[in-house]
Amino acid sequence: MQFIDLQTQYRAYRDDIHRRIQTVLEHGQFILGPEVTELETELARYVGVRHCITAASGTDSLEIALRALGIGPGDEVITTPFTWISTAETIALVGARPVFVDIQPDTYNIDPDLIEPAITPRTRALMPVSLFGQMPHIERINEIAARHGLAVIEDAAQSFGATRHGRRSCSVTTAASTSFFPAKPLGCYGDGGALFTNDDALAERMRAIRNHGGLKRHHHTLVGMNGRFDTLQAAVVLAKLPHFDEELRSRERIAARYDAALRPLLDLPHAVPAVAPGNTHVYAQYTIRVRNRDAVAARMKDQGVPTAVYYPKCLHEQPVFQGLGYRWGDFPVSEQASREVLSLPMHPFLTESDQDRVIQALAAALAA
Repeated sequence: MQFIDLQTQYRAYRDDIHRRIQTVLEHGQFILGPEVTELETELARYVGVRHCITAASGTDSLEIALRALGIGPGDEVITTPFTWISTAETIALVGARPVFVDIQPDTYNIDPDLIEPAITPRTRALMPVSLFGQMPHIERINEIAARHGLAVIEDAAQSFGATRHGRRSCSVTTAASTSFFPAKPLGCYGDGGALFTNDDALAERMRAIRNHGGLKRHHHTLVGMNGRFDTLQAAVVLAKLPHFDEELRSRERIAARYDAALRPLLDLPHAVPAVAPGNTHVYAQYTIRVRNRDAVAARMKDQGVPTAVYYPKCLHEQPVFQGLGYRWGDFPVSEQASREVLSLPMHPFLTESDQDRVIQALAAALAA
């Protein structure tokens, strides 16, 4: 059983993927070719913003956004400690300080009540993470940012396609970043990412930084990076994009079936994913909470059922961030989640028989 079944997806879209790749091979524009421009236009339209700027990875896109906003040494950016390291890593890469605040126990997203007390004169931006596939309480986050004159960067690596009160992830903040890593809901066949904004000047700076700091060859107005998205990868995403909404509906259907089967089995609070009012969820991961998580995962593995843990350590526990001065106990909700969360197989092609096998393996593991 595959945790995420990319092979079945490939077989379903094989002709479209091959046709798109063959076109690139024939025209030979492998860097910033026409497929990149086409994809940026289609993604901007899908999200509902004026600008999409693709990038070499979701990590690069976060760094590009921070650099374009002028964030650097001496600045602080508020985010969550319960996320993949890229979120805080990019803040440190530009010379700024990550400032962590805890999460909500039901959605795993940043707790808006804790943001304002963490703001200092050095705070320049807020970077909420739309974890596991749904957006945080972005209206409150934007209100706080507006009161303090801060930018908001949505780390939407896991939530592309999700909505909140009808507005899509990546459309509601100063800038937003997503990822096309193969395991994401909309993935390519390598690394890739994209930025979104309605700010024309910010879009121009992000586009320049992505390409060595210049919009024209041999004319560099900013210190940039080589953060360009490969044309071949753009072709893959273009082949998948027409099927994306149907895949999201499949994810919702599979998640609802998991919910109904697992609620009676699990006894921890927030044991199955909670969808916040006004949200849709794309279930980049289907994440539950269990006691004795590692033992349960090992028993399921013995039955041939894969699981994953996102994330076994919070960022303030990572050695690279020890210098920030945080200690165990500073973020109790994140810390508890990191010891209890377990993600089950989730992808649009998961059959009911395989899903039943997951549910039965989990039940047996819990009973052991």
